[in-house]
Amino acid sequence: MNTQINKDKLPQHIAVIMDGNGRWAKQQEKERIFGHQNAITAVRDTVECAAELGVKYLTLYAFSTENWNRPQAEVQGLMQLLVKCIHEETPTLQKNNVRLQTIGNTKSLPEETYNELMNSIEATSKNTGTTLILALSYSSRWEIKEAIKGIVADAKNGNLTDEDIDENTLGLYLNTKDYPDPDLLIRTSGEYRISNFLLWQIAYTELYFTQKLWPDFRKEDLVNAIVDYQSRQRRFGKTGDQITLK
Repeated sequence: MNTQINKDKLPQHIAVIMDGNGRWAKQQEKERIFGHQNAITAVRDTVECAAELGVKYLTLYAFSTENWNRPQAEVQGLMQLLVKCIHEETPTLQKNNVRLQTIGNTKSLPEETYNELMNSIEATSKNTGTTLILALSYSSRWEIKEAIKGIVADAKNGNLTDEDIDENTLGLYLNTKDYPDPDLLIRTSGEYRISNFLLWQIAYTELYFTQKLWPDFRKEDLVNAIVDYQSRQRRFGKTGDQITLK
């Protein structure tokens, strides 16, 4: 493990946009699903590294609400792969004391996928190490829309007044209400966009972009991202002098 990492300054929550599977497959002259299949090693490496370092939360953007618009054959292949991956990786999660959670419109997943996901969440529920959060059938605009609907419903029922609503209120209605906001967001494949992911939560998150395609992402790449994160000064709207003198 890289000795440059300061264990006292670890990001508490790391989020990852896992991008580049399709391009990786194209480089191999294979179908897109081949890239998704070979991305499992990157997921395993990243989760194991986070657990070894002691990162408390790791959120992986696995499938967006917009991904349902991809070719049907690719979506079906992804869902089948997800079932297989969750089933086969649950023992590894147990071994590494990792607790599985999920965010997103998971009820829209195929029944087999949903049931396998719930089984793994239950099986790992007592684990006390890293919490792995899979964002499935997730998009930030969908999440914010659902949060606003929840606020409106509570207001109509008299459980919420105008005076109760402040900057923190929306966060209490988001899928991520039980988790801290990400400290570090990593995106692979050289793309520089957020793709409708955790838009509310990343207001002060440090962003890290790498040219690596996701299937090639390994432990050392996560370590490099954390080392880069630790070289930055997080100011949260304050001046650098205010942080230094704190």
